[in-house]
Amino acid sequence: MRLLAPALLAATLISAQPALAHEQVYAAPLLGSSEIPAATTTGSGYATVTFDFDLMTMRVQVSFADLVGNVTAAHIHCCTASPGASNVGVASQTPSFTGFPTGVKAGTYDHTFDMSLASSYNAAFIAAHGNTVGTAFNDLVAGLNSGNAYLNVHSSAFAGGEIRALLVPVPEPETYALMLGGLGVLALAARRRRSAARG
Repeated sequence: MRLLAPALLAATLISAQPALAHEQVYAAPLLGSSEIPAATTTGSGYATVTFDFDLMTMRVQVSFADLVGNVTAAHIHCCTASPGASNVGVASQTPSFTGFPTGVKAGTYDHTFDMSLASSYNAAFIAAHGNTVGTAFNDLVAGLNSGNAYLNVHSSAFAGGEIRALLVPVPEPETYALMLGGLGVLALAARRRRSAARG
């Protein structure tokens, strides 16, 4: 059986990838140690924020448990001067995400926001970022891309935030597939070189 030529193998792997929407995912664990100042808490969780640039939406998914205080609010803050180094004002909806569970120590949340609406942002964030929703959207995405945005959950025990997720971009699935495909091509080439050297 003849092995596929490296170029043909790479083309096959690339063409086999599914077409995906124009999306970017940001995620991070929710930890008390990520707060400034750090919060001494048993609470933890995970946050995922997904932007669909075709639909101009932002999906926020949060799960959390074992908080010391009861939840009072949750939102995204942007844009810090450097990643994870400071506190900054709220960029997303205030006083909290629509429907976020409050008065509890554990819960889950999944909501999609229409980012073409001013109501999906803090009015102060829009005002500070060109006074338009379009500019606010672009600046929020830029802040997330540079690691200068975070999502936190505020509680009755920690008014400034009990747990914080320092959101970072998650590589797209096809990036991993291309990387693995490239490694496969390199392995095949190395095997052929070794075979040719022996023969």
